[in-house]
Parts: sequence; C-alpha cells; structure tokens
Amino acid sequence: MGKRIGGARHRTRRRFAKEPRTKGKISIAQYFQQFKTGDKVCLQFEPSVAEGRYFHRYHGAMGLIGKKQGDCYEVVVRVSKNLRKLYVHPVHLKRLP
Repeated sequence: MGKRIGGARHRTRRRFAKEPRTKGKISIAQYFQQFKTGDKVCLQFEPSVAEGRYFHRYHGAMGLIGKKQGDCYEVVVRVSKNLRKLYVHPVHLKRLP
C-alpha cells in the first residue's frame, strides 16, 4: 500500500487563489467583523490569512452562526442529513441577507 501524498491543502493552488485585482492587504473591518447567534453566513476563504481556516470541502457552503469561541465563530453547516460544526475565523465568513 502506498503513502498518501499531500495534506489538507493538496491541489488547492488555483482554487483558493485571489484574483489579481484583489491581491494585497485586507481591510481591518473584514478581519474584525462581528456576528450574532443565528446569522446566516457563507464560507469564503481569505487566502492571505492562514488562521481559522476550515476544510476545503466546505468552501462556498452556507451555515448559521452558533456561538463565539475565542476569536473564531462556530458555524453549523448541513451536509446531507448531518449537521457539522466548524470553527472559522470571521475573515473567512461572508454575511448573507
């Protein structure tokens, strides 16, 4: 049996790369945005920030904010019939109306 090659970011070079016009520093407001329990959010990677990332399978998924834990938020995402709890930094979250 062979060894597994690559880690959690295997084959994600172009998937999570920024567009050339959006490269550079991120805004402070996006980094420190606040959410309340029950807010609807979309999971969107911010490639320039490594902390508080989630597994790439959940990229683009929608979920609800559960609670705040440290700097991150607990996001509850439905995968088929199951609920998954992800702990995500607010810079990787986008608020939905």
